[in-house]
Amino acid sequence: MYIKKVAPTSVLLEEFEGSVQGHRDGHGFLIRDNGESDIYLSPNEMRAVLHRDRVKVRIVRQDRKGRPEGRIVEIVERPEQPIIGRLLQEGGLWLVAPEDKRYGQDVMIPKGATGTAKVGQVVVVELTEPPALFGQPVGRVKEVLGEIDDPGMEIEIAVRKYSVPHEFSAGCLDQAKGLPDKVRAQDRKDRVDLRDVPLVTIDGEDARDFDDAVYCEPAKVGRGKGWRLLVAIADVSHYVQTGSDIDIDAYDRATSVYFPRRVIPMLPEKLSNGLCSLNPDVDRLCMVCDMLVNAKGDVHAYQFYPAVMHSHARFTYTEVAAILANTRGPEALKRKARVNDLMNLQDVYRALLASRATRGAVDFETTETQIVCDESGRIEKIVPRVRNEAHRLIEEAMLAANVCSADFIQQGQHPGLFRVHEGPTAEKKDILRNYLKALGLGMSISDDPHTSEFQKIAQATKDRPDAQQIHTMLLRSMQQAIYTPVNSGHFGLAYEAYTHFTSPIRRYPDLLVHRVIKSILLGRKYKLPNLPVPGEAHAKLTKRLEKNKAAKGASDANAPRVRMSAADQQAWEAAGLHCSANERRADEASRDVEAWLKCKYMREHLGEEYGGVVSAATSFGIFVTLDALYVEGLVHITELGGEYFRFDELRQELRGERTGIRYAIGTRVQVQVSRVDLDGRKIDFRLVHPGDDLLPRAMRDKGVSAADVPQAKKRQGAVKGDRAADRRMADAERNRSPIQALKASVKKASTKKVAGKPKGPRSSRSRR
Repeated sequence: MYIKKVAPTSVLLEEFEGSVQGHRDGHGFLIRDNGESDIYLSPNEMRAVLHRDRVKVRIVRQDRKGRPEGRIVEIVERPEQPIIGRLLQEGGLWLVAPEDKRYGQDVMIPKGATGTAKVGQVVVVELTEPPALFGQPVGRVKEVLGEIDDPGMEIEIAVRKYSVPHEFSAGCLDQAKGLPDKVRAQDRKDRVDLRDVPLVTIDGEDARDFDDAVYCEPAKVGRGKGWRLLVAIADVSHYVQTGSDIDIDAYDRATSVYFPRRVIPMLPEKLSNGLCSLNPDVDRLCMVCDMLVNAKGDVHAYQFYPAVMHSHARFTYTEVAAILANTRGPEALKRKARVNDLMNLQDVYRALLASRATRGAVDFETTETQIVCDESGRIEKIVPRVRNEAHRLIEEAMLAANVCSADFIQQGQHPGLFRVHEGPTAEKKDILRNYLKALGLGMSISDDPHTSEFQKIAQATKDRPDAQQIHTMLLRSMQQAIYTPVNSGHFGLAYEAYTHFTSPIRRYPDLLVHRVIKSILLGRKYKLPNLPVPGEAHAKLTKRLEKNKAAKGASDANAPRVRMSAADQQAWEAAGLHCSANERRADEASRDVEAWLKCKYMREHLGEEYGGVVSAATSFGIFVTLDALYVEGLVHITELGGEYFRFDELRQELRGERTGIRYAIGTRVQVQVSRVDLDGRKIDFRLVHPGDDLLPRAMRDKGVSAADVPQAKKRQGAVKGDRAADRRMADAERNRSPIQALKASVKKASTKKVAGKPKGPRSSRSRR
């Protein structure tokens, strides 16, 4: 018998405001504006609200673990949120089952409000009546997207699910049509003519827009040898005027969004793939960062200026890497005129790389994947993106230009957006210290760590069997980078000041940086336009300032500041947070589509066996990434074996109590694909032990469905029983991010005992 704890009277009287985050099982949480821990909302409380509603909540009790449970006392705001789902008909009633299961309730559709939609089609619903305690939400079909298996349907769903702007306004398109098709004589006025300089672009094979071009030649720097490095960036600001219709649309999007087989661009195609793109053999306007780099890889001097250029070649990373590997090979013979220029670029890259090592910047190698689809949108294969020397060459050149841009803005004492990456918080430092101590490495980080401390740990452990686990923990301890007018440096890259200058075709902050640099060159001040700022940016701004005011007061006070009015400060802060929020939105939408495609792909591989590596360990199981397919899924703790497992939160591993077997990041395992939940974007594996009687694929071929596979063949020794409670608990736990899971280790000194076999059907969620 469990007795629920009653919260103190002072807490019961206090009300908290925040956003509702629904859960597929019917309950939800209040994400508090003040950044404190989430408040649990029971399924009964969730009946009158929807995911993303803003509400006020009063804490009414605490559960046996001391977690707060709340009651909704006021609905503050119901944001306009179109719901995407499939149209169903049950008992003569029309319903739309939301694709995003966090909404928790089907939407009733009155007769005559279905439009042209047919049963089973994917539709967009506009709510006409909100939910109530004793009534479901009511809506009407606003848009018919098509059949669930139509090519590209996953992208159509994602752009609406995450409110990604995907249609340009009429004013924006009209302005784009009015732009010239090529660089005119008047456009070249007051620009440096670089058309004779053999600038080249180096990008991926599938690139369509070319932001940057590079050129390098030997030069005398001071009294020693060095190089002159030119980084030319598309001059988008010449065509996109401040406050214009194109500018408003670009600000609203803030970034291009990349999906397999499709891109939602920030700018209309005439600009992104045409007039602004540094295509080969045509004149283009550009902004140039002209640098002198010494033999140590330090930028000795730099200057910015507007120019006109003529790209002399369009290279791919693969091609450049092959030329640099063999300057007399077949690829080099085809590009004989440019080989010497590429060798100069390689020389300056190696110097810049040496400078990177000297300042101690973090340099972890991670594996990124690319989904290759056929014409119908079906996945053909998933392959790793291999970073070769050409990738790193361009990366170092772009980093150098970005650092010069940040320094130029600071020297000009002009407001602008910096790309800030702060060091780990006190909580994350404690987590990392405890982890390193538990491993017995004999290495740790200081109270005020420098990036070089992380790099030293990475270098010292790179040859260990658990190197992947250690490097993952180092990465997880760091914060996400944001855009802000208050420069506090870039921790990961070990720069005192850093910004984004090199991709104005696909990132709005880069466009703002270009405008600021031009204003400084002309001796003027750039003023942000009266662009529409979504409420989300203001909410995030307020939340961030309130949450970090005390913790960041000292560091912010010491950060270099530019004098500006309170109104300008607010405007630049809001612009930075809007761009940061939309960057996260783009990443979430892209990951959602990739997860959907991977789930659909894995449905064709049910019952098959693969080797893989543990990518995360949690209290409810292990996540495994398959070697051959680069797909991640969950092995629930009930599938690990017939014994109890202890979850060591400091070491981030599961350990068998009887056998002592350990599962941690980097552990190699053999698994079988057992279940795929397309709606939940979840893949389940079961662990394969030597001698296991595997479920043959023939069972699936005889009509066994995806949902039936786990029940079709139980592992020997499985204990029967009611698993519903375990499933709910596991789902709630796995919705926490890896860092949230790690935070618990700071508060717990001992490890937790977890039953390894007796409860619940597993359910999975890819860790993202």
